[in-house]
Amino acid sequence: MIVSFTLILLAQLVGEAMAKASGLPVPGPVVGMALLLLFLVLRDRAPRRAERILPPPLVDGNLERSGKGLLANLSLMFIPAGAGIVGRLDVLEAHGVALACVVVVSTLATLTATALTFVAVKRWVAPGDRP
Repeated sequence: MIVSFTLILLAQLVGEAMAKASGLPVPGPVVGMALLLLFLVLRDRAPRRAERILPPPLVDGNLERSGKGLLANLSLMFIPAGAGIVGRLDVLEAHGVALACVVVVSTLATLTATALTFVAVKRWVAPGDRP
C-alpha cells in the first residue's frame, strides 16, 4: 500500500513540477492525475511486460485498492476547507450571493463536462455502441 500511495503522490509531485515549469494554467494535481492515467493505461496495455518491470503492488490490484480507500475517506479532506470557511464568515457575509452563484455555475459546468467526457470515452472505448 505504501508503494501505491507513493506512486499517487509522485504523480502529483511530477504534475506540479510540470505545471510550474511549463507555465500552463492547469493545476499541478490535474496534470499529475493525467500522468497517472497514462501510466495505468500503459500498464494495462502491456500486462506481461508490466509484471516484469513494476513492483507487485502496482500490478496486483493494490493501487486500485489504495485509490478506493482514499475515495472512501474523501470527506475527511473537506474538514480543513470547512474550518477555513467558518474562520472567514465576514467574507461569506459580504460576498455570499456571488459565491453561491459561482458555486452553482461551476457545479453545472462540472456536471456538463463530466457527462460530455463520459460520452466521449464511451464512444472511444466502444465505437459501435451509442448512448
